[in-house]
Amino acid sequence: MPSPRPVFYVSDGTGITAETVGHSLLTQFRDTDFATERIPFVDSVDRAREIAGRIREVGEASGTRPIVVSSCVDGALTAEIAASGALVLDVFEPFMGALESELGKSRQRRVGQAHGMVDFDTYHKRINAMNYALTHDDGMSINYEDADVILVAVSRAGKTPTCVYLALHHGIAAANYPLTDEDLEHDRLPPRLRAHRSKLFGLTIDPVRLRQIRQERRPNSRYAELETCKREVAAAEALFRAERIPVLSTTHTSIEEISSKVMTTLGIRRGMF
Repeated sequence: MPSPRPVFYVSDGTGITAETVGHSLLTQFRDTDFATERIPFVDSVDRAREIAGRIREVGEASGTRPIVVSSCVDGALTAEIAASGALVLDVFEPFMGALESELGKSRQRRVGQAHGMVDFDTYHKRINAMNYALTHDDGMSINYEDADVILVAVSRAGKTPTCVYLALHHGIAAANYPLTDEDLEHDRLPPRLRAHRSKLFGLTIDPVRLRQIRQERRPNSRYAELETCKREVAAAEALFRAERIPVLSTTHTSIEEISSKVMTTLGIRRGMF
């Protein structure tokens, strides 16, 4: 079996931009296995040269040419990374010529400024949304008055990572509620959710995939048995149908796609941070 293709998200800042763009690109090649790594704060030639050596070593060990998705704005850093022999995809380069022509001015190359247009109000909204997601994770807090969205699903169906993404990238107050065995015995919403019906969005997942995820968390437990997964998923989907809750399968859907669908369905309009 061939080794996964090594992919590096390299940036002079946090690397979030490179990773987001790169992940979106890789999802178009679902029959290829990738081993991804984000390398942030490559903000000097020496650091870039060090990372290039590491990328070269990984490529030689895997027997395949690495792919680098870069959001470094300094051409000297990009040149050092390219010396690794990797395929380097510059996030900004395809657009800069057209923008400079349209705006009638040259860009100012400022290292680490991919998120430089975010003001303090936006920053605090994002931090507050992140705190909200963490305190309202897995039903820890059930005060949903300030929630923008409440994700509902069985355990390990993708609720938490989606809430974190919505908070970090869109400043959305996202809570999540795990459907318990008691909840799944009925085809009605749990009482604590009924007052917030307009904020609800259901997630489902293929039972075989759910079993794989649960097996990693609790190997050989009843929780991870395929029959348990089938029963819980079927009961959750029946509940969503009965209550007319919008639902999306996370089995083959990226977090970015899930988040976009949630926002579109619930009519939430927020910019990308």
